Amino acid sequence: AMLRLGQLDAALVSVTETLLTDRYDVLDGMAVASLGEVVSVFLAHRKPLNEAREIFCDPASLTSVNLLKVLLAEQGLKPEFKKLPSYQLETLPDYALLIGDPAIEMLRGPHPSFQVWDLGAAWQELARLPFVYAVWAVRKGLDHEPLAQRLREARNLGLDTLETIIAERKDFDLAFRRDYLTWHIHYHLGEDEKAGLALFARLLEKHGLGPVYSPRFLI
Repeated sequence: AMLRLGQLDAALVSVTETLLTDRYDVLDGMAVASLGEVVSVFLAHRKPLNEAREIFCDPASLTSVNLLKVLLAEQGLKPEFKKLPSYQLETLPDYALLIGDPAIEMLRGPHPSFQVWDLGAAWQELARLPFVYAVWAVRKGLDHEPLAQRLREARNLGLDTLETIIAERKDFDLAFRRDYLTWHIHYHLGEDEKAGLALFARLLEKHGLGPVYSPRFLI
């Protein structure tokens, strides 16, 4: 909200924020992305996908919701989307889009009545390209170069010290943290990621989820 109001110069945001509004440029080279299974973004479902009439979603990630809409629409499915009231497994609806730590916790625990449709894996199967979940959005017209340098230095420091970060975190267990932070997600925005982003933008428009604005990448 602060970014939209012009109170921030830049923020790491859901990539859909930069595609569905014409307020930002995108800092080149950095992203949160996956190539294949992402683990932390999936549709939990008790019944077959083609029987879905309504899907309950965590509203925290606009990108995950729109990715799910695109993936289903490509199969000719357009269910109604509603807000997920709770992450409690015992009250979870038949179709629920889960993201982040609560999704990982469910995936790693017992969930015998649910199947899991990983959206990163589903996107790779459809597109054969990475999927970009988040980027640095920069306010249009900003002298971005000093900020870009600082953000890139911060990203590089994070990558250089990633093993230390993994070791010092307390989330889940060490093996999972290493697997997730070094394999399931990555942090660069290269040509393949841009191609995936462009395809996602085209599919958003194709299925009436626009208008969509092509991002301008700041070097």
